[in-house]
Amino acid sequence: MKAVIMAGGKGTRVASITNDEFPKPMLKIDGIPILEHQIKCLKDNGIDDIIITVGHLGGVITDYFGDGSRLGVKIDYIFEDENKPLGTAGALYYLKGKINDDFVLVFGDVFFDVDFQKMIDFHKKNRAVATLLTHPNSHPFDSDLLVVNEDNVVIGFDSKENDRSTYDYQNIVNSGIYVFSPEILKVILEPMKMAIEKDVVANFIEKRKVYSYHSTEYVKDMGTPERYESVNLDYKNKIPWARNLKNKQKCIFLDRDGTINEDRGYITDKKDLVLMDGVAEAIKRINSSEYLCIAVTNQPVIARGQCTVEGLNEIHKHLETLLGREGAYIDGLYYCPHHPDKGFKGEVLEYKIDCDCRKPKIGMVKKAAEYYNIDLESSYMIGDSWRDIEMGKNAKMYTYLIKNKKSRGDPYLIMPDEQVDNLLEAVNKIIGG
Repeated sequence: MKAVIMAGGKGTRVASITNDEFPKPMLKIDGIPILEHQIKCLKDNGIDDIIITVGHLGGVITDYFGDGSRLGVKIDYIFEDENKPLGTAGALYYLKGKINDDFVLVFGDVFFDVDFQKMIDFHKKNRAVATLLTHPNSHPFDSDLLVVNEDNVVIGFDSKENDRSTYDYQNIVNSGIYVFSPEILKVILEPMKMAIEKDVVANFIEKRKVYSYHSTEYVKDMGTPERYESVNLDYKNKIPWARNLKNKQKCIFLDRDGTINEDRGYITDKKDLVLMDGVAEAIKRINSSEYLCIAVTNQPVIARGQCTVEGLNEIHKHLETLLGREGAYIDGLYYCPHHPDKGFKGEVLEYKIDCDCRKPKIGMVKKAAEYYNIDLESSYMIGDSWRDIEMGKNAKMYTYLIKNKKSRGDPYLIMPDEQVDNLLEAVNKIIGG
């Protein structure tokens, strides 16, 4: 498989660092250009045939990398006229005749450490034309977002220019890493200025051929001096390497009702979901740590016929929106829609089963562990009921019980490892502080 690196931009936002002496992708992290870090990561994933688009100060790149043999890869170049910039996609016109199979595309100002084979497998399994590596971030309210359905199909774009005060949204951000089918090139009819999302990828959304590949791996752009310094610090702390899904991850699993949001009984309307005090601060602490943050929740409202799957998704979009406004996010959310007991008015029989995912069974955490390569024995479960604690114990995790009126009355078969008053206290015990 080939990889294409788009490295033709001027990098005006980091001009104070480059002094217009070298292009942005040649900024150094630990003494090595970002572009070289990218090439090494691609090579580590078995991708050693690389095309780099160059423009402004492109000679600095070609002189440094040459044909790539020094790094054990093969490099070809596409040269843009720096006086006629082609945007983020126009230069792809010149790939016609050079690429006949799926290929990876990355932007040259993005620092990443990614298990590309996992993403490629996802792309091929779904027979996608375009697969976008996506992740949540701490500022979805002012980011361009994707609208994604339950099958990970991208069904629309949500521009940051929209007035998001009037609706809830998914915290799903395009990272700038793609896997494309060569079919994507068919909509690029000439070498003209084009935007990769708006002018290229958008053509395949109605055909349901664009997929979101959700990843918690390290992908950060270097568009500003502040972001550049942030990546330098993360690199020194080995965070990019630790986040690569080839490596075992650690996670803090959270119950939903009574742990993240106020326990108001069965929630069937998003207006009833209210964050508990200190929760956003606690989740922000997890986001900046070595741990993933994943919610696991029993939602028998589906089986009871009190809420539809679509309605529950709206409730969870509201949860993401509320957290995002506070600069926090969850890396994943798993729910069990089942309930084993039958005979209730309005129940949905297909969900009335004795499943493997309803807590205290461990189906949800097993599914998360498989997808995110989580070491459960190095992870934690925080919840407010005996089901949370027993599930955590069944999965060999360390458990924290949040004390409340409901938890004190629960028939504990297995006691928690520790009891706390709220989520922030538990997180501070785990992370320190």
